Amino acid sequence: MKALFNSKFLQHNPDSDGEGPYRIEEFQGQTEEVEVNGEEYITLVHPESYRKKIYEACNDNSILAEVWLSPGSYDAACVAVGLTVLASQQNDFAVVRPPGHHAGTNREAGFCLFNNIAIATQKLVSEGKKVFILDIDGHHGNGTQSIFYNSNKVFFFSVHQIYAFPFSGFMDETGEGEGEGFTMNVPLFAGSGDMEFLAAVDMAIKKAEKFCPDVVAVSAGFDGYSKDRILGLNYSLNAFYECGYRVGKSFKNVFAVLEGGYHYDIKKCIDLFMEGINKSL
Repeated sequence: MKALFNSKFLQHNPDSDGEGPYRIEEFQGQTEEVEVNGEEYITLVHPESYRKKIYEACNDNSILAEVWLSPGSYDAACVAVGLTVLASQQNDFAVVRPPGHHAGTNREAGFCLFNNIAIATQKLVSEGKKVFILDIDGHHGNGTQSIFYNSNKVFFFSVHQIYAFPFSGFMDETGEGEGEGFTMNVPLFAGSGDMEFLAAVDMAIKKAEKFCPDVVAVSAGFDGYSKDRILGLNYSLNAFYECGYRVGKSFKNVFAVLEGGYHYDIKKCIDLFMEGINKSL
């Protein structure tokens, strides 16, 4: 597994001290840039009317999902989708902005415009594959959950802080219709650390092994880290190495995409997660 990056991500919402470029600027100059436009894939999940809404909002410098948008934001969002799809084909890690897992089919939220991992997953499903999505972001991946809530082709598992934005992801949310039993949430209390997090990861792996996925997709947010400025979880850096190692040891085809994490150690987190994956091979 290697990192995929593009400097266009640094032009999106450049002055933000929340979901800002500071999060991934260390990758510039240290990671080979990959140029790919994923605009054609957006409508695999989002209606064309929604894509146009985001495009127009970016050109109008509007504020959506708590983000000040610009034309550069749309370019970044399209590249983020493209890199995530490429990562899904190559078992790589897409280091992207804006993130995606709060975006629903027709709704932007929580810094997210297009749901990168859902788009890549839907492309895989349309090719006849079963996908296990492991969302380790400290916030619940409500957008991703909603998109696949009625599907038995995607097993969605989220471990996150309880009673935090977006105030969803409770244990009784398990899917509907054909998707009943294909959604699982493990909410953790603030202060939870490596032991609780890795126990949830182990549980996810056991459940997913019964699902027999063709591909594993990791929504890799790092706001569970003890230095995060928004959440109150207490994971160490080593937890992300262990997570990568355990997932990589259990499944053959694994890719990941960056979600949240609001601190200056994102690159360390990603590097350790990828090291865990690569050591497991």
